[in-house]
Parts: sequence; C-alpha cells; structure tokens
Amino acid sequence: MKNILTVAAAAVVAVSAAVGCSSPAVEQPEFVTVRDGEFYIGDSVYRYVGANFWYGGLLGAEKYGDRERLARELDKMKEIGITNLRVLVGGDGAEGIESHIEPVLQTAPGVYNDTLLEGLDYFLAELEKRDMKAVLYLNNAWEWSGGYGTYLEWTGHGPAPLPKDGYREYVDYVSQFVLSDSAKQLAMNHVRNIVGRTSSVTGKPYSESPAIMSWQIANEPRAFSREGKRALADWLRQTARTIKEIDSNHLVSTGSEGKYGCEVDLDLWAEIHNYPEIDYANIHIWPYNWNWIRKDTKDGVVEDVDSACKYTQAYIDEHFDKMGGVKPIVLEEFGYPRDTMGIAPGSPTTGRDRYYEYVFSIIRDSGKINGSNFWGWGGYANPAHRTWQRGDDYSGDPAQEDQGLNSVFVTDSTTIEVIRRMTDSLKDIKK
Repeated sequence: MKNILTVAAAAVVAVSAAVGCSSPAVEQPEFVTVRDGEFYIGDSVYRYVGANFWYGGLLGAEKYGDRERLARELDKMKEIGITNLRVLVGGDGAEGIESHIEPVLQTAPGVYNDTLLEGLDYFLAELEKRDMKAVLYLNNAWEWSGGYGTYLEWTGHGPAPLPKDGYREYVDYVSQFVLSDSAKQLAMNHVRNIVGRTSSVTGKPYSESPAIMSWQIANEPRAFSREGKRALADWLRQTARTIKEIDSNHLVSTGSEGKYGCEVDLDLWAEIHNYPEIDYANIHIWPYNWNWIRKDTKDGVVEDVDSACKYTQAYIDEHFDKMGGVKPIVLEEFGYPRDTMGIAPGSPTTGRDRYYEYVFSIIRDSGKINGSNFWGWGGYANPAHRTWQRGDDYSGDPAQEDQGLNSVFVTDSTTIEVIRRMTDSLKDIKK
C-alpha cells in the first residue's frame, strides 16, 4: 500500500507540473528591517508613534489579567493609530515588595510562572491579528520589576535597597550588576529562555512572530558608576550578539536613555549604538524628572512648557549629530505630568498637550527621530489609589509612580486628539 500511495502522489505532482500548477506559496512574515538610517517593512518606510504599554503581557494572562480589557485597549490604540508598543517581558524576584509590580514572571533563577508566559504568548498573538508591533524588554535597571537588583540578590550580594529609602544607596548597590559575572550570567540565561521560546498559542517560535519589532536588552540600562562604563558596553554588546544568534529575524536595541544612561558620556552612547549587533539607537526624555521644569510650584507643569521644549530639542539634536544619521533613533520614552500633578483620568493636561505637540512636530518635520513611544498608555484603567495596590488596575505608571500622573487614558480627549493628528500625518510616508 505504501508503494502504491507513493507512486500515486508522484503522479499527481508530475501532472500538476505538466499543466502549470504549483503548490500555493506560503506567505512569509514581514519583519522590520533597517537600511540607510530608516526602518522598513518590505519596501515601505516604517515610522511610528507608539506607546509604552509595559503591562500588556500581564493583561493577557488568564488567571491574573483581563483579556477583555486587553482587546479593548489594543482596538482603541489601533483606531487612534498607535501600532507600536513597548512592553516588559515580566518581573523578577519575590512578590509583596513595595513599589514592585506583581505578579512576577521569574520567581527564582530560571523558574517561571507558566500562566504569565502564556499571557505573553496570548498578547503577541493578539498583536499579530491586528498587524501591530512590540518592542520587548528583558531586564530593568530600576527596582519596579526586579531586574538588576534581583539578579544581584540571587547571586549573594545581599538585600537590594529601594530608591525611596535612599537613592545613593540604591545606585551603589545596582552599580555592582555590570561588574558581576554571576549576575550577568543569570540575566543571560533569562534572555536565552525568552528569545528562544515557542508560543503556546500560535505554535511558532518567537523568532517567527511578525508582532515583534525588536528585542530590547533592558529598560534604561546604566553602569551607575564611571568604573562600570566599559563593563556596561561589553555586556550590552555580548547580550545583543547572543540574541542575534538565537533570533536573526528581529532587531535588537538597548533601551538606553541616551547620554544620561551612560554617565553623561555621549561618546560612550554613540559607541554602543554603533556596534553592528545593535540595530538602532534609543533615547528617553523626562522634563519633570530631569528638572527642566520647576518642581517648587504646582503651575510649573503648564508655565514651563517652553523650557521643556528647549531642552528637548537640544537633547535630540546632540544625539542625532553624534550618530550622523547612520542608524535610526527612537525616542522610546517621553513623559509629561498632568496639570497641577493630578492623576484622575480626564483631569486637565494643558501642559502635556502642548509638550506632546512640540515633540511630535520634531518627529514629523526634522527627520532626526524615526519612531517614538510616549509614556504611557493607561487606556481604560481607573486607578483606585495614588500608589498601586494589589487588585488595582494596571495603568501607564508602574507601581513606584503616582498612578495616572503620566498616563494617557481614553478619557484624555485632548491628548488623544494630539496623538491622532500625528499618526494621521505619518500615513503617507513611503519610499
């Protein structure tokens, strides 16, 4: 019987070839690529206005998240024109720590909450359905998802302090990460586990997912000391090289703030982002956090927008001039508080709207920025407390931040309109 079927199958192939038939071509996913200082999808230039949506994978988890809300959030963002989302892969370490997100994905070295991994699978599958892209970051220099501090705790460096208990103490502690081979090895193991994963939803390796634009090494990776600058550069390059070995289809980025993430060393930032293993450059901008607007008056957020814009233009210019247009630059974090430091959805955002308008005008008109992700999307969340507590909605502001302060909610109609106008203006950019 086997021989008869084999002969019959061969005959069918021969007849098909004779009459000009062929098997239908399998459509290959189109990944984001880089050439000539631009992002491309296929032959079209890809520029975008995106959002930070760090909790996307958490919403996709059955037991802990809210898949109905996830669908509403994605559909609303797509309708506005927001199609690129910067997302945390997951948190690390113990639960129940003040200012840490939860639930936690990696509870011990290489030990994962499978429900959360499946939530990330689900999230990426939902992006694929909507032709949306994600930048997935795998580590964090800051305490709110574990990151540096957790890896140091796991390798015997003692308990990690929290920034609120002493910023200098925190910096001194996490400065050990880039100098610790054992901590970096645990982080590398995590990279291999996630980048090499196969989705439980689609059955495909992550390396074949068209929803992933870029793997990102960490959120705001820093050396936290002058002594660690060379170790930071070497760690970023080696991690990027390892990601490329596992997944050659997707881009790799660092997650850097710019010179402020490199001990104010612009040359170091440029060196790192010119490594061949790094596909494009990142910068972040936080006018309030960086004292570009006054903090000693409740009206500074509105009255000092011009100051924020001046410093923003200068920060973008110096980084663009240093890179020389060789690779794309993404402004992948920029945030601005609500008027009078409010948090309620729909509360006034006069200063923010003016600042967003200015940033978007630079992106649209200067040619110096190839993509952006504002911080952050709060969507349909309704924060119950100023400080996040277990059971509260996730918003754009992670647990250590005032909930709603930098978030864009669906009820923030004027900000939504500013974003919509910008995404509309990018639709005709093609080459």
